[in-house]
Amino acid sequence: MNTVLDSIRSEALFASTLQRSQSPTPELIREVVSTTVDRLGEARCAEVVAQEFGEHPDCALGRMRWARNAVRNAFA
Repeated sequence: MNTVLDSIRSEALFASTLQRSQSPTPELIREVVSTTVDRLGEARCAEVVAQEFGEHPDCALGRMRWARNAVRNAFA
């Protein structure tokens, strides 16, 4: 997979309202990533990630791990 594209998708999923506890399907993850990038744009997704890591580093790390794994599985 393309590392840059993977990062953008992970940031978009992180910035979305989708939660791990919802047990999202790969189809839903792909849809949420697409709509979040369309709605916020790549730069704003990255800003949301940075803000969360600054304000809530303890929670943000787990969410990013989940987002990266979910993106790898959904876009494999």
